Amino acid sequence: MDIINIIFALLSVGLGCFGWLAPRYTLSTLNLDPGTSNMGPSEIRASAGALFIGMGVGALLIGTPQAYMMLGFCWSGAALGRLTSLLLDGQSRKKWVFFLVEAGVGIPAVLLNL
Repeated sequence: MDIINIIFALLSVGLGCFGWLAPRYTLSTLNLDPGTSNMGPSEIRASAGALFIGMGVGALLIGTPQAYMMLGFCWSGAALGRLTSLLLDGQSRKKWVFFLVEAGVGIPAVLLNL
């Protein structure tokens, strides 16, 4: 269980690095246009980047089942938002892939640490 928790935390940090350090790449991957405002890259750096890095590093530093469970709740929240989008905003293969990754990290991280 400890190894799986560490993997989930490192996955959070790794994926967060893309949003934090490569916001234009992340915007492109998400089919988002940065537009004329610099808020797009800023939002990606914060919400799809450093937030996930902070979650992963925090879970690793605290190292308790509750910390890893909270990491799972965060990923599960992202999955819930993605599922809502799939149901209300239309479906795409990319959305399903992102949902499966989010749910695939979030739900097991919660269940492993109950």
